Amino acid sequence: MKVSLLDRFTSIRQRTRNICAPLTVEDQILQSMEDASPIKWHLAHTTWFFETFVLKPFKEGYEPLNDAYSYLFNSYYVQAGARFMRDRRGLISRPSLSEVWDYRTAVDDAIGELLSTSVGEEVVRVMEVGLNHEQQHQELMVTDVHHLLFANPLLPAYHGTSKPVSIQSPSFEWMEFAEGVVPIGHAAESFCYDNEEPTHRQFLERYALGNRPITNEELVAFIEEGGYSNELLWLSSGWALRELEGWSHPLFWIPENEGWSEFTLYGKGPLDLNSPVTHISYYEADAVARWMGARLPTEFEWEHASFLTGAQHGHYSDELNFYPHFRQKDPEAALIHMFGSSWEWTNSHYSPYPGYKPVEGALGEYNGKFMANQFVLRGGSCATPSDHIRPTYRNFFPAHARWQFSSCRLAKRIVE
Repeated sequence: MKVSLLDRFTSIRQRTRNICAPLTVEDQILQSMEDASPIKWHLAHTTWFFETFVLKPFKEGYEPLNDAYSYLFNSYYVQAGARFMRDRRGLISRPSLSEVWDYRTAVDDAIGELLSTSVGEEVVRVMEVGLNHEQQHQELMVTDVHHLLFANPLLPAYHGTSKPVSIQSPSFEWMEFAEGVVPIGHAAESFCYDNEEPTHRQFLERYALGNRPITNEELVAFIEEGGYSNELLWLSSGWALRELEGWSHPLFWIPENEGWSEFTLYGKGPLDLNSPVTHISYYEADAVARWMGARLPTEFEWEHASFLTGAQHGHYSDELNFYPHFRQKDPEAALIHMFGSSWEWTNSHYSPYPGYKPVEGALGEYNGKFMANQFVLRGGSCATPSDHIRPTYRNFFPAHARWQFSSCRLAKRIVE
């Protein structure tokens, strides 16, 4: 059954509300670092997006609820006007959280009125961008509140239930792929971001990918064998950052007298050795891959392999189960958890594809302006909605980022 655009809008906006359900008012107004934003800001920003790019240009007679919101809740759209400082979003005590919810309700009602009429293709196109934009922020809400709760010395849990436990992690195997010229990029008629286009060809040498992401147990072995103190394994900038910030383990790991604990959205508990490792930077992913005698895959190898194997199982935010783990119910697959569970770093710089052109107007600032000093991640995570991810999806973060559900899968070239 085809879901209407209005029903899809309503469902996605409700999912945002569901993510907020376990949170206190105080949880939703604080900001733990510049890279993270308060939940209240996410709620207002995603609403501002629909107001700015859908209602103002397309709904006749629409009047913004509060002109100041454009300044407070714009993120990086320079063409849309001036913006409040990103690192001080936690200082926006007014409007209150309840006023932000009122703002969402007002915009939701106006969008409902607009979509109840016959709308043109441009409205549909911008609405799809807005819906996918909200889904991106749903993931950021989860990861930002995780970081926020970790900053609290009480280490409170977001979710009151017990953390899911992994089954025994699958044994590691290599899966080989032949060399050749392969198509890359989004070719279907379904929605994609402009950075997934245009389609083009890439030559790939014969290569192999690990059948699963690396695990916490393998990262513990990396630590115990001095991986964090072996400068030969690290890129120069990563080693300098490791020294500066004192990295000796992944983010959210807590050393104990015997073994390790981890802080998850379910609170503090013993480290699950069988789960995919998460919350590592590109630098850590690259170092552990070197230590294991391998490398990170290119984004083109990753995309090619995912298409060939059709491996889109994993677990997503649909379940509101925010802990990557291997499950008994996962189907047999050559490549396990390529999608969902945890994002996987690639060694590809985030750059434009040949012939890339950003869309016109302020929405052209969505992706293209960030094509410097970032690396591509693929596959989605346990905080990603299942209908938001696809084989061509290109996520990107700077090499130092650790607060996302970021992991890695090993790769190597096959030489006869």
